[in-house]
Amino acid sequence: QVELVQSGGGSVQAGDSLRLSCTASGRAFYSMGWFRQAPGKDREFVAAINWTGGNTFYGDSVKGRFTISRDSAKFTVYLEMKNLKPEDTAIYYCAARAAGFVLQQVRVDNWGQGTQVTVSS
Repeated sequence: QVELVQSGGGSVQAGDSLRLSCTASGRAFYSMGWFRQAPGKDREFVAAINWTGGNTFYGDSVKGRFTISRDSAKFTVYLEMKNLKPEDTAIYYCAARAAGFVLQQVRVDNWGQGTQVTVSS
């Protein structure tokens, strides 16, 4: 059974930091990443990383503030979020893809359960 289990998130003040984690089980993936969805908005790409080379991609709105990384031994990806802003408030979803980078929703093979991040001004 394929499963992506997320942890982390919560409520913070603007300027604070948070870290999200996502652990995969059940199959191997080429890449994993994060999307987010704010109330009333479409789901948005946040960041992605591949297991082998550690190549990373970021959405424009988070570049310079968020960092994605992986621990291959633990099959876990992390999203380190710094200098959080109220507009970062959203449900964050872990995503995985077996072949290729997980840059688009339609290419995602598996999703995590989602975790709420709330940033207050």
